[in-house]
Parts: sequence; structure tokens; C-alpha cells
Amino acid sequence: MVRTQVYLTEEERTGLSALVESTGKKQAQLIREAVDRLIDMASESRCDSVLRNAAGMWQNRSDLPNFSATRQSWDRS
Repeated sequence: MVRTQVYLTEEERTGLSALVESTGKKQAQLIREAVDRLIDMASESRCDSVLRNAAGMWQNRSDLPNFSATRQSWDRS
């Protein structure tokens, strides 16, 4: 692990202290869990953004094969 120093507002520090008391976890553990959740949320958001931007990128293209005809040729009659 890498040691990191952060500055918290009084409100953040009070809230964090309350969580330490109620959960029995150490302050550092709660901060690491919060950072992990933030990273997960950002990662999901980036993934959603990439998928939204990719949607429809192949529409209106004339240089692609006829996929319906190709698929029908694979079907057993």
C-alpha cells in the first residue's frame, strides 16, 4: 500500500468518525472502500459512455455485406 495524506472538512471528519464508531472499521479502511466505490462508478460510467457513442456507428454504410443474406445461407432448410 501507498501512504496518502488527505485533508477533510470538519463535516467530513465528523461523518467519518461516526462511521468508524458505528461500523467498527478503521478510518483508513472506510476511506479505501469509498475510493474503490468511486473508481467502480467512474469505470461503469466510462463503459456506458463508450457503448452509447458506438451505438449506430455502422448504420447507413454501403460498404458492408448483406448480413441477412449471409445469415440465411447458414440456416438449414
